[in-house]
Amino acid sequence: MPYRNSILLGTIGGYNDRFHQFELPRSFEDRLELAKDIPLTDGVEPVYPQDLGRDGTGVAALKASGLQVSAVNVNIKTERKFKEGSFTNRDPSIRAETVAYLKTAMDLSVELGADMISVCPLIDGWDYAFQVDYFDQWRWTADCFAEAADHNRDVRISIEYKAFESRNHIVLPTMAKTLHLCDRVGAANLGVTMDVGHALLAGECPAAEIAIASEAGRLFYVHFNDNDRGADWDMLPASVHLWQTLETLAYIRRIGYDGWFAYDVFNRTGDNVDAIAATFEMMRDLDAVLDKIGPETIADQARTGTPSTTYRQLVKALL
Repeated sequence: MPYRNSILLGTIGGYNDRFHQFELPRSFEDRLELAKDIPLTDGVEPVYPQDLGRDGTGVAALKASGLQVSAVNVNIKTERKFKEGSFTNRDPSIRAETVAYLKTAMDLSVELGADMISVCPLIDGWDYAFQVDYFDQWRWTADCFAEAADHNRDVRISIEYKAFESRNHIVLPTMAKTLHLCDRVGAANLGVTMDVGHALLAGECPAAEIAIASEAGRLFYVHFNDNDRGADWDMLPASVHLWQTLETLAYIRRIGYDGWFAYDVFNRTGDNVDAIAATFEMMRDLDAVLDKIGPETIADQARTGTPSTTYRQLVKALL
């Protein structure tokens, strides 16, 4: 099946951890030019406010690039004011500003033809026992999303969950808890970004999470990458979990998902532009492997549940 590939524009910009600067920063305009030249690119995911500007000054450059927009990524974690949280900040004015960020990003997404925003509440949670009031954190998070969802019911808000980092414990760490929040809020335009790496980090089975999110009608967006389940290394898809990635793609086919794929891939060796280009080619080749296995074989193996037979067939498909 053809994939709609989106570049997270941050992945082809600057990249550093606490110890080393792996990639130098690039301007928004330079990243747009690079994105246009990467084969198999269908669109991009810009960040609000860092890419688009607080008042949308970057929209014109993005429109001029001719690139489609998969979603507007809302950054409510990096700025100093969010040090104590965004959705879960004890200061109601910061929570109000967080909601304002979401609303502005929603408006910009309409202007860009995406009609979807993605947000990952990485700064919201806790590090120590007795540090926060869990009732407050949960209610504040739900209230913020409810207000944002009501801003424009035609724009989808896709929540990207993660178990930890920046907080030791993030308020929305798993698919199940995020779907529960969506159900509690009750807005049809509130759903989930299934990041394969984050699912692995949470000890989840990505294909199983795809299934339950689809059943709930709340699978809005999918991010691909990989890691060793110890940390969110943002490695090339299927570089560690080949079979789990193939299984995830098989379930994406099964549910008839026709949305966007974006890729949280950051290489610490080589140019990340090359890594994104390689990622798109690898995803195309993984799709071809699924064709070679065939949906009937996959369904038969699930019905019988015999690993020795299943993996003999799967390995044969790689030859």
